[in-house]
Amino acid sequence: MDDDAIATRLRERIAGSAFHRGLGLEVLEASPGVVRLSMPAREDQLNLLGSIHGGILATLADIAMGLAVRTEAGEERRHTTIDLDIRFLRGAGPGSLTAEGRTVRVGSRIAVAEARVASEDGVEVARASGTYDVAPHRS
Repeated sequence: MDDDAIATRLRERIAGSAFHRGLGLEVLEASPGVVRLSMPAREDQLNLLGSIHGGILATLADIAMGLAVRTEAGEERRHTTIDLDIRFLRGAGPGSLTAEGRTVRVGSRIAVAEARVASEDGVEVARASGTYDVAPHRS
């Protein structure tokens, strides 16, 4: 599958999920093992300190990594998060966030990926790694 086809399939998958649509996710680019997403960070997602809540950044990173895994694992296998580790590097305010997820390794049952999340001005605000179950879908 070429990169445009991969991106189109991911866009269709996001469009079919109320959760993902509600976040306002957009697939910017996709190729085998790499996915770039954008998401609007809104005022209603601020924490008590006035920065975008870390859970929002973690969600964006997890989705970017999971979709990157999907581009290599294939649609016949699930990609379920087993472990998520995130480091918050600095606060982000409202505006556009971007995340790039990259696979490190996709095996027969387990995948490992990494992500970087950046604020609207391109400053890296979080870095994450994740482990994913990529076993075949259960019948």
